Amino acid sequence: MAITINEITAGLGLRVDGNIYVVNEYSHVKPGKGSAFVRVRLRNLKTNLVIERTFKSSERLDEVFLEERYFQYLYKSGTDLHFMDQTTYEEVAVTQDLIGNDIKYLQDNLVVKGLLYEGRIQKVELPNFIEAQVVETEPGLKGDSARSGTKPAKIDSGADVQVPLFVESGEWIKVDTRNGVYVERIRK
Repeated sequence: MAITINEITAGLGLRVDGNIYVVNEYSHVKPGKGSAFVRVRLRNLKTNLVIERTFKSSERLDEVFLEERYFQYLYKSGTDLHFMDQTTYEEVAVTQDLIGNDIKYLQDNLVVKGLLYEGRIQKVELPNFIEAQVVETEPGLKGDSARSGTKPAKIDSGADVQVPLFVESGEWIKVDTRNGVYVERIRK
């Protein structure tokens, strides 16, 4: 469906040069001389790269309807990941490249957000934070909490995270999946 530049909003799906993009940011510009235009930052659904484009007021853009659904991770089979749709309870298999490097934070039964186009999953996004159990780390020494410092730890999803010296094996921590940084220790 073709839309005008006045209908652009954040989160809108657009087809540009044959690729599907999501609008991150936009700004309408009305110069004192000449016609209005929109400066848009677009994120490619497949590659996650962000580009900046400028559209004139006379241009018509191709809107793409992106449906947002939630899926629960079930298991891995070869290179496929199997999820259960939280609304229809159907099982869906996707390739690992839809998650990319975030696969190291994928835990059993984790609920993720999927962006669908024409009924097919185009992108899988993990939640910003996960609660993970520390499976393996060096033991902390008495007094380590007084000074700052970190040590490597392996969490239950298989990822390696730098944690403070006082964190021990078996404890639960909160991890930011966007950058893989330890946030806090959790009591369970």
